[in-house]
Amino acid sequence: MHSSAKHEGPFGVSPPLALAVGLGVLLVVRLVALAWNATDLFFDEAQYWSWSREPSFGYYSKPPLIAWIIAVATSVCGDGEACIRLPAPLIHTATAVIVYLIGARLHGRAVGAWAGLGFATLPGISLSAGIISTDVPLLFCWALALWALIAMRHGDGWYPPVVLGIALGLGLNAKYAMAFFVGCLAVYLVVTPEARRLLMDIRLWVALAVGGLAIAPNLAWNYAHSFATFAHTADNANWGGRLVNVGKGFEFVAAQAIVFGPILLAALAATVHRAWRDGLPEGDRLLLAFTLPVLAVITAQAFVSRAHANWAAVSYVAGVVLVTSTLLRLDAARWLRASLALHVAIMALLVAGTTFAGRFTVPLAGDPFQRTLGWRGLADVAAVALKKARDEGRPFRAIMADDRSITASLLYYLRRDPTPVVAWRDAGRPKDHYELTRPLRDPAQAPVLLISIRRDASAITGRFTTVEKLDESAIAAGLGEARRVRFYALSGLQ
Repeated sequence: MHSSAKHEGPFGVSPPLALAVGLGVLLVVRLVALAWNATDLFFDEAQYWSWSREPSFGYYSKPPLIAWIIAVATSVCGDGEACIRLPAPLIHTATAVIVYLIGARLHGRAVGAWAGLGFATLPGISLSAGIISTDVPLLFCWALALWALIAMRHGDGWYPPVVLGIALGLGLNAKYAMAFFVGCLAVYLVVTPEARRLLMDIRLWVALAVGGLAIAPNLAWNYAHSFATFAHTADNANWGGRLVNVGKGFEFVAAQAIVFGPILLAALAATVHRAWRDGLPEGDRLLLAFTLPVLAVITAQAFVSRAHANWAAVSYVAGVVLVTSTLLRLDAARWLRASLALHVAIMALLVAGTTFAGRFTVPLAGDPFQRTLGWRGLADVAAVALKKARDEGRPFRAIMADDRSITASLLYYLRRDPTPVVAWRDAGRPKDHYELTRPLRDPAQAPVLLISIRRDASAITGRFTTVEKLDESAIAAGLGEARRVRFYALSGLQ
């Protein structure tokens, strides 16, 4: 059933026109913000860039889609920070369009337009649009898969199941969290008996098979590398530690008010309560089935061990449509307007923050961008050490780091320096992609320039016969605490 016609659009105009204008303005603002962004590449972003230089079907901590996307973007735009991050606002805009299509299909164009703009302005999306991360393609694939599933429910031939299969496969290649989609589908079929006819529809099984075929190369890569990505995912879950963490659980719940917005999160909680008490229309039952299970699982994970704020992000694709349709049905569009205004204000603050990153502090929090600053400065200091050694006629044959963050940053910010960048690997299985793919193994790679952020580097320096401490620097990271870095010349690997 479609929402009332009196909710013509977010601003009293044609819903598609309101959506197009709104998304166009948001995209322009975000592209300008990328050009003005004063932050360095965060080391995760630098890592994804380094992966894009090494085409593969898999990487240590994530499936390969993020690397493929960056490879395409940089081949067209270049290797600058803005070019590496460019796919994020573009893909999020496309995802908002699909959210519109989901809402329009279930509840009419007005709901679709409100939901599309609501999704595009979520605080989590505004933050994500300024960085490059695996959540960017994951959310797109999730939305596309949900749209295709809805189209399948209404017939529409073979086109939707093919799209569903491709979306599932690409989503799994973006992030394994895409597997939650199948779990949500199972929940939907359990709570909606009339939808179980999908189980007898060969198109569903073809779609699942297409998705399985698309992830098969990554599974083969994992098999060849001792299932490194699966082991890393298990490490992230941290089930080996203390299995009750109430503080982290409440921290995760509070973070959802930042990711989804406080008004929409409160509206979602009220919608869930109404659904429990009074039930929901069939279309909204589907949306709830693709919202609540992931939120419930990740919240439980947070209370058991830990969960990052973005781990439940896929919930909000369907969640924003569900909340929008409910509020419009209850003639409560004022809350949507208030939420939209709040989220636009938050986006403006984020744009201003990244533009002036490193030049201001926040009371009680210090420099909010400290973790994203100082990486270029660290590489600059390393470049000086490399040049000095070359000028003195005793060049380093490799530069080595004892931490993934430094290795990734050196690979990016020293990308024009010919000195190979390697990683230190202790005994046991590798702990990151660089320990897996570029560990220091050849004693002939000496002398080596070691860059360490550890107070005591003896676990590494003790493995060399000749150790010379060259320098200890305090690398500025915005207005926050400087990053202490130590430089050593090593030779004689034992």
